Order: sequence, then C-alpha cells, then structure tokens
Amino acid sequence: MQLPESNELPINILSACFNNTSATYKHYWLLSILQELENGKVTIEKKNLFARMISNAWYTVNYFNISFGKQDIIQDAIRDLNKIEPITIDEKQDKVFNKLISTTNVKVERILWHFNKNVPHWFLSPWFPKIGKEKDTERKNRIYSESQNFEFKSLYALNRETILINPLWEKYLIQNAKVLKDFCYWNLTLFLQTKNPNVPDIPNKLIKPATRNNLRNQRVHFWDLVFEELGSINCIYTGETLSKENYAVEHFIPYSFVSHDLIWNLIPADKSFNSSKNNKLPILQKHFQPFFSLQKKAFEIVREKTPKNKLLEDYYIVLHSKDESLNENKFLEIIQPLVSIASNNGFEFMQ
Repeated sequence: MQLPESNELPINILSACFNNTSATYKHYWLLSILQELENGKVTIEKKNLFARMISNAWYTVNYFNISFGKQDIIQDAIRDLNKIEPITIDEKQDKVFNKLISTTNVKVERILWHFNKNVPHWFLSPWFPKIGKEKDTERKNRIYSESQNFEFKSLYALNRETILINPLWEKYLIQNAKVLKDFCYWNLTLFLQTKNPNVPDIPNKLIKPATRNNLRNQRVHFWDLVFEELGSINCIYTGETLSKENYAVEHFIPYSFVSHDLIWNLIPADKSFNSSKNNKLPILQKHFQPFFSLQKKAFEIVREKTPKNKLLEDYYIVLHSKDESLNENKFLEIIQPLVSIASNNGFEFMQ
C-alpha cells in the first residue's frame, strides 16, 4: 500500500515502519494511536495504548487461535491475562479495553506496562537512525530526549506515562486515519500469513464482526427441503432424531477456523449438542462417514428439487468433475487437512 503524500512530512519513514518486523507490536501500537486520535486525544496515556493493543488482538488470539510467533509479547500477554481476568474469548473490543484500563489488579498492570520497556521508543527509532549503534538503555534515553523538540519530525514525543502527537503530524493522521488503519491491517495480514501459512482467511480474523451472519438462508432454502423429503434425520453426533421444527444448523469444522458459512460444512444437529460443541473439532474416524453420507444425500435431494438453488454452488470445490456428484475421497481431501491444521493451531477435539 502507498500512503498519501505530504511535502512537509517524512512519509517514507512512516511507510517503512513495518519493515523488518519480528512481532506484531508495531502494527497494534500504530493502530492504537490512530484510535486514540480519532477519540480527540493528542496527549495519550501509554496505559490506554497498551490496553488498546491487547483489546485489538484479543479476538484474533483467543477466538481464532492465530499464532503471532514465538517472540510476540502481545500474544504472551493475552495468554497471561486469560488466567487473571474473567473476560470471554469473544468479548467485544471496547469491553476488553474498558476492563483493562479500569483494573486495579497489580498483575494486569504489570502485564500492560511491560510493553513500555521497548514498544514506544522502538517504533520511533527510524526517525533517529544516527543513534542506532548505542547500547539499548542509552538508545532509549536518547530517543526519549530527542523526541521532545520534534527536530527530526518524529510522529510523537515520548514522556514517562504519555506520548504527545507531533502537531505537524496531527492533521495528516486524522485526515488519513482510514487509509492508515488499512495500512496497519494490510501489513499485519502479510505478517500473520507467514506465521500461519495454511490458515484460511487471515484478513477476516483480525476484527470481530459486529454480528455473525445467521444461517436462516441455509436452513430455509436447503436443510428444510431435505427434511421435507426425508421427514427426519438422525444427528450424526448424538443419534437423536431431528425434525424440521427442531434442529440447529452447525459448522462441522468450527466457524472460528474456516471463517465461512458454505453449505458443504453445515449440517443439522441436536440443539443442545450444538450449543455445547462450541469450537471443538470433529473426530474424523468417527464423524466423517456419517457427515459425508448426509451431505451426499442432501446434495442430491436439493439438486433434484431446486436445480437452480444458489447454495448448490458452494459444492463446486468438492464435486467430482466427471459426473458432478459428491466424491467421498475428494471431500475427505479437503476436510482432513483443515482439521489437522486447526488442531495444530490449538483447536481441541470433541471428547
């Protein structure tokens, strides 16, 4: 991405701020600064920024189990906070933020302020290349000191508990906040993709959607048609008899990994089981065969009853090209790697 130009500012330095990154802290630090600016703050408390870094990454780490890499302090901080604060893994970003900034827990405070050791001054280091060879403590002190007068047009000045946005940058940052946030997320996506090469749809796992899509369309225009034809279906997990009036549509591979609602990954299930399954993985040796049999039967019924049904297009990835039928081996070739990768990324199997 190319950032908007300015004749007065060293945009080239800002554009290169994510070069040579080994962790996500720079992405979340700049993103948090932009969010505080949008709230009208130019003198920003560091604690607010640290809390925003955590809250911005909370959903990605906890809900989607995305790996940030072994060196990443944000992911480690979130893992530690999970043991201390009673915050749900899919809590809204603003609620996580408010919980963190209002805490009186000493352990939480210590986790937040750990970011102060390196993050604020390391982000500014490209504006001060001439002091790059000094020892870490000397380098940190020099950046703090020399950022105060804005001689090098740094993004902000560093103080003990706050940062002060450079007035030269303030207008640029506010006017281009949308582009700059996209710039953060674009670079964050590229970074996380290298750490999670086989995980699908990284961009849509960085921000919690305001609402999850409901599955009414898949229920009414697909599975209800199957129930009308068969009368009842046995839940592949519990064996309970399901009827058109009493079933839940559930993701065979959890939504929190695949991040889509394609019909080939959706099946009817016992309502009580669906609520308890959460984001657990199916056991393929036990569940794949009944899952595939149900999918094959459903596909054939819906194709016969409503051949122009748009939901049938979801199956193109698993169709046997010769006769346009569902092929068990091809289906398994798609399902099995996804389950393996999800397991390797921390998703647990059903008990």
